[in-house]
Amino acid sequence: MTSLMKTTFGEYIRLLRTEKELTLTQLAAKLNLDSANLSKIENGIRDFDEKRLPKLARIFGLNLKELREEYLTDQLGKKIYETNCTKQLLKVAEEKAEYRRTINKNLQTEKAI
Repeated sequence: MTSLMKTTFGEYIRLLRTEKELTLTQLAAKLNLDSANLSKIENGIRDFDEKRLPKLARIFGLNLKELREEYLTDQLGKKIYETNCTKQLLKVAEEKAEYRRTINKNLQTEKAI
C-alpha cells in the first residue's frame, strides 16, 4: 500500500476492489453492506465506517495500522476542506496536538511512579 494516498478513501476502496476483480456487490457482501451504500462510499457521498477497517484490511491483505492511517488522513483532509482551514489554523492545531501528547506522556510517567 502506498503511504499517504492522494485519492479519497472511497476511491481507494474502488481501486482495491477493481484490482482484486470484485464486483461492488461481492465486496459489499464481504463488508456486510448493501451495494448502494458501498457505491456511495466509493463516490464520496458517504463515509466509510471506521469499525469496518479490520474487515477491509483482512479482505485485501493490508496492514491495519497503515490502512487506519490512510483512513484518518482522508477524514482530516475532508474536515480541512469542509471548514476551509488556513495554514495558520492547522499550525495551531498541530501545536495543540503536541501539547496533548506532552500531557499524556506526563500522565503516563506519573502513573509509572
